[in-house]
Amino acid sequence: MANRHGDFLWYELTTPDPIAASRFYGAVLGWRARKATVPGVDYHLLGTGAGDVAGMMAPPPGAGEAMRPRWLGYVAVDDVDRTAAAILAAGGAQHVPPTDIPGVGRFAILTDPQGVAIGIMRGADDGTSHAFAPNHTGHCHWNELATTDPAAALSFHGGHFGWQTGDAMPMGEMGEYRFLLQGGMAMGAVMRAIPNGPPPAWNFYFGVRGIDAAAAAITEAGGTIHYGPAEVPGNLCIVVASDPQGAMFGVVGPRVAAP
Repeated sequence: MANRHGDFLWYELTTPDPIAASRFYGAVLGWRARKATVPGVDYHLLGTGAGDVAGMMAPPPGAGEAMRPRWLGYVAVDDVDRTAAAILAAGGAQHVPPTDIPGVGRFAILTDPQGVAIGIMRGADDGTSHAFAPNHTGHCHWNELATTDPAAALSFHGGHFGWQTGDAMPMGEMGEYRFLLQGGMAMGAVMRAIPNGPPPAWNFYFGVRGIDAAAAAITEAGGTIHYGPAEVPGNLCIVVASDPQGAMFGVVGPRVAAP
């Protein structure tokens, strides 16, 4: 079956050095990289034996700070043009208008009213993406939004993507860590952005077999750990890091890999 409206179905890294990035994520997540046939774009696919997880490309010449190294998530929608128009009418902005990629699908890149980028997409066929697959190592397990206005972000994204608001964990002065539900299942959360910290953005956590080994691989491959390893519910641990080119990402898994 095809992905439902509101499913995260793709992740995309913009980086000035795709070759170095492919080596880094191969060391940390076990991804294999290969060239994709996207007309006019030097695009790379990243994935595991269970399927493709993400795409990767260099920013266009002269893009500047607007295309700093970053991860972008794409959400499945039933109608790209209608959803893009609704986001604009609700105070969002448009960076890439609805555009067709032959043989792939139709997409757009927008920002919410707090300035956080999000991609939307409808595939060209009814195949199902498993880029978000919490039961598969190397795939995305969690989608976390840090924003200046959590309540507004919950209302905005829930209205456009059909996400439900779940339970919350208190975070002291930081407020709440509020879970996002898609079809009744937790798939991410919304929190207040850290004052004087990284700019508001989505952070995507990819699954690893063991967090200690992943943390060591991040450091050895030239990345920087900003937080963790730290325990989270579910007998899991997380690390928040940046790759050598500066793109933020997370990993999640048990402390030590099972034998």
